[in-house]
Amino acid sequence: MSTSDLSRCAWCSSDPLYQNYHDDEWGQPLFDDQALFELLCLEGAQAGLSWITVLKKREHYRVVFDHFDANKIAAYDADKITSLLSDAGIIRNRAKVAAFISNAAAYLQLKQEGRFSDFLWSFVNGKTIVNQWANIADTPVATAESIAMSKALKKRGFKFVGPTICYAFMQASGMVDDHSPGCWKRTQSV
Repeated sequence: MSTSDLSRCAWCSSDPLYQNYHDDEWGQPLFDDQALFELLCLEGAQAGLSWITVLKKREHYRVVFDHFDANKIAAYDADKITSLLSDAGIIRNRAKVAAFISNAAAYLQLKQEGRFSDFLWSFVNGKTIVNQWANIADTPVATAESIAMSKALKKRGFKFVGPTICYAFMQASGMVDDHSPGCWKRTQSV
């Protein structure tokens, strides 16, 4: 069976980039601090848009945001921000660009206390929550865990981390397994 014949979650279109993301990344437990920081920023960039929009721009984001090196991002000045806001390869939203910068500073501050992944995974007690939604319509946009994560991140100075963004982040990083019942990835995870 080719990968194009696989049954996937309903949100996953026929776009090969989206299918590869679904098959190889979405829902896989992620513990690398820098990768989690990148994903959290990109989930925030998605606000009001579709994930495929961000996914298509992800490689360019990595280049212009110094591969999500928080030390570099936290030091961005007005000239760098102007450059970013004129770059059609990213979502040119001033508030979202500013959020990446403030998130970098908040991330560095939080890392002084320990691993970023430990902080984030604490909202699911260190293990993936496997949900059994009957269909995609049953999947919530936020949960008690994503609300708690949102509040804690905001308190630490993070931006664009509302409960819905946090829930999408939790799904993408494998803190929550929301693969659909008929999805080929679901059969591997249950």
